Amino acid sequence: MIDYTFTYGNLEYFLLILVRVTCFVYVAPFFSVRGIPNRVKVGFSIFLSFLLYGVVKRDPLTYNTVIGYTIIVLKEAATGLLIGYGAMICNTITSFAGEIVDMQTGLSMVTIFDPNSNDNVTITGALYQYVMMAMLVVSGMYRFIIRALVDSFQLIPVNGAVFHTDRILQSMLTFMSDYLIIGFRICLPVFVVTFILNMVLGILAKVSPQLNMFAVGIELKILVGLSVMYLTCSMLSGAADFIFQNMKTLMQEFARGMV
Repeated sequence: MIDYTFTYGNLEYFLLILVRVTCFVYVAPFFSVRGIPNRVKVGFSIFLSFLLYGVVKRDPLTYNTVIGYTIIVLKEAATGLLIGYGAMICNTITSFAGEIVDMQTGLSMVTIFDPNSNDNVTITGALYQYVMMAMLVVSGMYRFIIRALVDSFQLIPVNGAVFHTDRILQSMLTFMSDYLIIGFRICLPVFVVTFILNMVLGILAKVSPQLNMFAVGIELKILVGLSVMYLTCSMLSGAADFIFQNMKTLMQEFARGMV
């Protein structure tokens, strides 16, 4: 006969798993898209938590009061947020690269509302974000993100997180250098071409002062910038590989910082 008993202790464990999964889904890229209804996110979190409940090793919880259980809940929430944040912060590299491109081409004055971040972003930044999101789905990177969450329960058991702030800060500092390098690699073709164009326009302004190089330069920079973006769009796949590799590394470093 199958035993369907579900004790109060089982409910406590299930809720702790649900807290970590829900906080992860709230910040992780692709899963935290604002366009997805909240009911779908909650249902996905409950379903994934139910699957994890049957495989997660359950050690006895040690607490005496409601405050003790609240502390455990906060630790699980922080664990899920940090692991998801490690993936989300890597996705912001595209916004950084897009802002530089728009600054060079003269489109930085035009911003649009991004429903994912609830903030105004530049046109190219939003374009790069959606391209990277599409590549994340096509490449199957979302499966790695889910697998990283599942593996976190083996590396960091429930109520087993020990936050080493020095390791986490060191991981952030190491990532910032890669953040700038990858961002400039994405926008480097546009940056170099527009920089050369500015030099040429400056020389022409000295040679022919009667010409209004300011008005001509605005149109030329937009035209040249868009042309270079079109010609170098095939390079975005290589940039996506760099971003996804850093995403994996940062999520692993954050997880090690809580062991």
